[in-house]
Amino acid sequence: MNKRFTRGVVALVAAVSLLATACGSDEAAVGSGDCDSVDSVSLQLQWVTQAQFAGYFAAVDRGIYNDYCLDVTILEGGVDIVPQQQLASGAVDFAISWVPKALVSREQGADIVNVAQVFQRSGTLQVSWADAGIGTDPANLRGKKVGNWGWGNEFELVAGLRDAGVEDGSYEMVGQSFDMMALLNREIDAAQAMIYNEYAQVLEAKNPATGSLYEASDLAVIDWNDVGTAMLQDAIWASGERLASDPAYEDITTRFVAGSLEGWAHCRDNADDCVGAVLDNGSALGTSHQAWQMNEINNLIWPSPEGAGMINSDAWSQTVDVATSSGDLQAAPDAGAYTNEYVEAALDILKGKGVQTFGSGWQPKSITLNEGGE
Repeated sequence: MNKRFTRGVVALVAAVSLLATACGSDEAAVGSGDCDSVDSVSLQLQWVTQAQFAGYFAAVDRGIYNDYCLDVTILEGGVDIVPQQQLASGAVDFAISWVPKALVSREQGADIVNVAQVFQRSGTLQVSWADAGIGTDPANLRGKKVGNWGWGNEFELVAGLRDAGVEDGSYEMVGQSFDMMALLNREIDAAQAMIYNEYAQVLEAKNPATGSLYEASDLAVIDWNDVGTAMLQDAIWASGERLASDPAYEDITTRFVAGSLEGWAHCRDNADDCVGAVLDNGSALGTSHQAWQMNEINNLIWPSPEGAGMINSDAWSQTVDVATSSGDLQAAPDAGAYTNEYVEAALDILKGKGVQTFGSGWQPKSITLNEGGE
């Protein structure tokens, strides 16, 4: 039996060298599933089972992680679970977290490193009714009741309001539940929503005036990508201490990133299959809602001009600038807060397997939502 991929003590190098170290000239390459042993790995999600995490579920259920000699256990998140703290405490091996939230934890002492930036764009919106006069301009939130979830989800909103000249105290920030009921009941003027989740919840609701589902034309959307205060969101985080001291963990990190990105490439090319994987893993959300979510998640990942998982320095700098100018971060993080080292090696491995990791030809689909997301 051929030996699986292993790492020496030296720093991570190009995938060709890695494969040579692992296999010799004619042995099976990493990712082939030819294993002497399997490493057990745990991944902490930042929320419950849904298509936001479909690539990881697909990598488990479709045997992709197995090909990298990994046995991966996925742990659901929730309101009371902070993924990056779970990672920093040693409770899990890897975590999914938004970059600004993780950087705040890192500033507070959590030794964590961004090793793959899966989402290339922000999915956060501020949604209002078209007849509310807010439109796409954050300046029009002055004098309004503005919903927000808190828990670090407010960074883009607060920065957008500040940049639009909307002074503190000139609007009312209202604590919002993780749903759209306050907007649907017109208790608030604008609600926070993820394009892949809460925004769809409104479009799945029946308009009492028409008896039909609400339509996009009934709504107005502030997109922080357009405003200029968008921040990087879902990324794979690893333990900085273990990366610095444990070559075996470095090896696992490379394989885990490669398997995860292959899972996301599978979901790009097989969206319906990945919706099925999420539903099979117990999602409480309906089929049409998950189909919408899968489509929008793919739109946050693809295309990835530098390759899936690569951390773009400009997007990183914007995230840091927004977080520091708002006071959420006291100072810019040191250079060790992220690295492309492992994702570059993972992308070379995937290239060797013929996996397309740029997604340049991917196009979003038109998804029909049913009432309640069923």
